[in-house]
Amino acid sequence: MKHNLLIIEDDKIMRVTLTDYLRSKGHEVVACPLGKDGITVFHKEEFSLVISDVMLPDMNGLDILQNIKEKAPNAVVLIITAYGTIKDAVEALKLGAFDYITKPFALEEFNLIINRALEVKELRDENIRLKKNLSECFSFPNIIGDSPEMNKVYDLIGKVSKIDSTVLILGESGTGKELVSSTIHYQSDRKKGPFIKVNCAALPENLVESELFGVEKGAFTGADRRKPGRFERADKGTIFLDEIGDLSVGVQTKLLRVLQDGSFERVGGTQTLKVDVRVITATNKDIEKEVQEGGFREDLYYRLNVIPIRMPALRDRKEDISPLIDSFLANYNCTFGKKATLSSEVITDLFDYDYPGNVRELKNILERLVGLASSDVITTDSLPKHVAKQRGKTRTTVSLAEVAAEAEKGHIMRTLKSARGNKTRTAELLGISRKTLWEKIKLFDIEKKKAGSGSSR
Repeated sequence: MKHNLLIIEDDKIMRVTLTDYLRSKGHEVVACPLGKDGITVFHKEEFSLVISDVMLPDMNGLDILQNIKEKAPNAVVLIITAYGTIKDAVEALKLGAFDYITKPFALEEFNLIINRALEVKELRDENIRLKKNLSECFSFPNIIGDSPEMNKVYDLIGKVSKIDSTVLILGESGTGKELVSSTIHYQSDRKKGPFIKVNCAALPENLVESELFGVEKGAFTGADRRKPGRFERADKGTIFLDEIGDLSVGVQTKLLRVLQDGSFERVGGTQTLKVDVRVITATNKDIEKEVQEGGFREDLYYRLNVIPIRMPALRDRKEDISPLIDSFLANYNCTFGKKATLSSEVITDLFDYDYPGNVRELKNILERLVGLASSDVITTDSLPKHVAKQRGKTRTTVSLAEVAAEAEKGHIMRTLKSARGNKTRTAELLGISRKTLWEKIKLFDIEKKKAGSGSSR
């Protein structure tokens, strides 16, 4: 597996020797003669391993080690020196160095140490990745819903996770397309490999190609070193290309070649690289319409659309709103240290709303409600206006209790009017106490003017 390595060494012969040797082993290497340059480069790029000399013209290698470890505690750093002492070796290990090697050393011996260090790096990264996934699973449920539409999605995820075909996930924004892509990866045989996510719409158009396929030094102004692209980083794993419909036709052509044989060249390069990457894409656009209008290559569409998964809109699976609310409410109560519950009116409004932003919008609404809650019961006053204003207007069904309450209110108002507003007489006609009548008037907000004029005795 290729790795990106950083060498900080002022001796030119040693620097060139190590660089050429490690490149011959298939690694990408950036070499710097000064400590400050090495630190600057380290904080701009991702490196699997840093190899630093101790005695440098501008700073001590142990200071470089300390700086790197303060900013990136999981970085793997190898210290080399021609003036090795037990004191320096102990200090380096105390500061977190992987190993301390004295010059001269055989390249074969050096390579064994490098390989061991890279294995440790891979294990650390895998451990971090697994912890992150477990954290996401237990702190926030993954895919929620038991509607027929979602059960179809689950069935497809189970099937495509066992094979290596390209997947195209379709659906509106906020339906969970990225969540489905990560679920497929972590249930597949590639789960130990990297999972690289790319939002094609978020990348500047002039940088999309270099971000995806990498760039060679000098390819354009500002390209002062070779930089691997996302496809190289995803080797042996999965790459998820979100908003695939936003790619330019030129980048689509290069992507088609990667899908056909796994090969490409970096921007400004002539060397053909090959990768083993599973491709999962997603879009909220009508991609077939884009093909018909010439905005998307037809041959690429067929390459991507090997196995389509269509995510249903939340308005089309409203039976899933209840478990989603329960899950989000529990999560944000835990996050904010609260015990908030929703009033029945709030729950009704949340069920009535159509969610143009889908599950993501429901999640954001619950975060807002719980985060700003000043009491344990959240009322409709806390709902966003565009959600609350639909209450009672867009509902297609009315509960029996609501029908009964409306009928009771109307009967009380008619009786009050016939009794000319006399509450004692009204209570007698209704067969209830005067106290109960007052409670009903308050409950139904019955104003005196609606009942007609007359005595209020």
